[in-house]
Amino acid sequence: MFILKLLTRNAFRHKLRALLTITGIAIAILSFGLLRTVVSAWYAGAHASSGNRLISRNAISLVFSLPVSYKDRIRQVEGVKNVSYANWFGGVYITEKNFFPSFAIEPATYLGMYPEFILSDSQTSDFIRDRKGCVAGRKLAERHGWKVGDSVTLKGTIFPGSWEFNLRGIYQGKKQTTDEGQFFFHWNYLNETLRKNTPRRADQTGIFLIEVKHANLSSQVAQAIDGLFKNSLAETLTETEKAFQLTFISMTEAIVVAIRIVSYVVIVIIMAVAANTMAMTARERFGEYAILKSMGFGWFHIAGMIFGESVLLALLGCALGIGLTFPVAAAFAAQLDQFFPVFLIERSTLWLDLFLSLLVGLVAGLFPAWRAVRIRIADGLRRIG
Repeated sequence: MFILKLLTRNAFRHKLRALLTITGIAIAILSFGLLRTVVSAWYAGAHASSGNRLISRNAISLVFSLPVSYKDRIRQVEGVKNVSYANWFGGVYITEKNFFPSFAIEPATYLGMYPEFILSDSQTSDFIRDRKGCVAGRKLAERHGWKVGDSVTLKGTIFPGSWEFNLRGIYQGKKQTTDEGQFFFHWNYLNETLRKNTPRRADQTGIFLIEVKHANLSSQVAQAIDGLFKNSLAETLTETEKAFQLTFISMTEAIVVAIRIVSYVVIVIIMAVAANTMAMTARERFGEYAILKSMGFGWFHIAGMIFGESVLLALLGCALGIGLTFPVAAAFAAQLDQFFPVFLIERSTLWLDLFLSLLVGLVAGLFPAWRAVRIRIADGLRRIG
């Protein structure tokens, strides 16, 4: 307790300098935490993927569709538990600013494969019965003020026209990492309209979703499905749900790498600032260190005092930075939920904040401690006054 009191008094001997150092470290930790959270949000979809779900798409590109008749043949592959299908719709609500993920799905099988979407039995039944029915995530519904029973009209982009839906359910995520910003409606409703207007686009789907009996069978089942349609007019590429999500992330990998680099550059900069602060502090106290040496204190006592002050300032800055990260991240999440439906501070980020703060404190005190230990008593005493 005495040592902590001594370190605190020494650290705040120059209050303004100490407060500015703590503030700088806090801002660095805040920036680092937010940047790491952005990266985590980028990978949220991949991290939330299930190990026993596969995605099968056209082998040429996701732009090309697959015949919906493939479903029955996929269902017969050994190891397959369930099969569903979905189309990316790409509609907007009122204006292009109100864009959100929207999918045409086969309701019964799709919802059965995604238990992380919590929907009441009555809402599920209403959705399945109503051909124009739709289901929206809780965050999406709150953003636009939708209630169950409302009429929702989307403007099609990939499928032009005005599409009217009846909101039959609002789902909630089973976990915090579940995306609650999606919109689902009946694939049959989309297909019937296409049969009337553009028959060549009818009876096609963008992807098949395959649930396997056990995650260990994923690779085997994926190869079997792709082999089933090899040399056909529409060959398939089947991969795990996580690999499918990572395909989209890889398109923006350069941005993710840049964000990671910037996050660590911030730490390096504040490390240099903290080192300069501790160098100034140690230089002003060379006389005191000389007196301690003359009284019999060893090099480890002096080095311990310097490292202790440096680490104390770093930890105080870390605590302040972490404390600020939560409200700032919540504000970011409220503004960016359209782009990052899952924006959560991971526990690993907090541990990394703590580790880097300790590293900043230790590195910042390294050179000043080395100089203080090496100074001779006579040289140190000459600095008094």
